[in-house]
Amino acid sequence: MRTQLLSAAALSVLASAARWNTSATDDAADVRAARAQQNEAIAARDLDRVASFWIDDVQVTAGLGFTLRGRDAYRRAFASDSMIVYRREPDNVQVNSHWPIAWETGSWTGHRSGQSGPALLAGRYSAQWVKQNGRWLIRSELFVALDCSGAACAWGPRPE
Repeated sequence: MRTQLLSAAALSVLASAARWNTSATDDAADVRAARAQQNEAIAARDLDRVASFWIDDVQVTAGLGFTLRGRDAYRRAFASDSMIVYRREPDNVQVNSHWPIAWETGSWTGHRSGQSGPALLAGRYSAQWVKQNGRWLIRSELFVALDCSGAACAWGPRPE
């Protein structure tokens, strides 16, 4: 009897872990899907939709070190940078098992709108996502420019 109870308890723990793993896997897929949808909105220059993936007080450090705080400021930055289409490609998404937060890392590129060829700017990024009302939103992003081409190489980083 005792062996049966221990076996049942072990099965319960394993089933619970499997449910969490599926949930974490589903959440990671949801974050990746949200990023893909935001990439589509960026390419379409649908800035309202782009901004819908950020919390109100999103914090961003852009590739050359400029910092932005708030959805409106970040949206204005996208609007003023209309000649470049940015794309983020996630390498990894990790979802926290205790809190509704996730960490995404990957590479990013910025191409001149409507043109092919090498990226004007490229680099690595990380993002913190938070799940609010069942939807994953970006709380903060950090971009680091690691490569440039053409005129973008003359752009200056944020002054000290």
